[in-house]
Amino acid sequence: MWAAVMFLLIPGCSGGDKKLAGAVVSRDSMAVMQTLGVETLISDSGIIRYKVIAEEWSIFDRMTPSFWAFEKGIYLEQFDRELNPEAVIQADTAYYYDSNKLWELRSNVHIENKKHEKFDTELLFWNEKTKEVYSDERIRIEQADKIIEGKGFKSNQQLTDYVIYETEGIFYIDEEEPVAADSLAQ
Repeated sequence: MWAAVMFLLIPGCSGGDKKLAGAVVSRDSMAVMQTLGVETLISDSGIIRYKVIAEEWSIFDRMTPSFWAFEKGIYLEQFDRELNPEAVIQADTAYYYDSNKLWELRSNVHIENKKHEKFDTELLFWNEKTKEVYSDERIRIEQADKIIEGKGFKSNQQLTDYVIYETEGIFYIDEEEPVAADSLAQ
């Protein structure tokens, strides 16, 4: 029996060359946490405020500034105190700068607010400190009766009170409804 054990262990002790990865020199560029297949609820003062779904979530706590990365996309729902959805947010890539409380959403950003208005852009920032959402990129807002486009906008975080810059739009007109002559003169 002793010979059988030695026979199995001796080949493992041979001095053959082993290929090892290089040592990590700087931990600054490494994620302190990387999670795959995330689906979580986030609460504030014991009240559920957000639902987050992401394929991959990495936290870089030693970078300046520190941030969370969702480089394979993110889906986020924001709830009011009664757990009614206030907004649905999707993006191909997202970064959350935790020290600044700033979200940066990139590529195919789609948001729907509680009034069922749809916002589409390629770059969007959400500042949790100032409670503002803004972008300098093109934005398309689809409402029930019109589509508004522009370059740049600023809004409250509920996306219910906003200003669109360099606006254009498509407005649907009911041709059956008479138009007052004085409204045409303006």
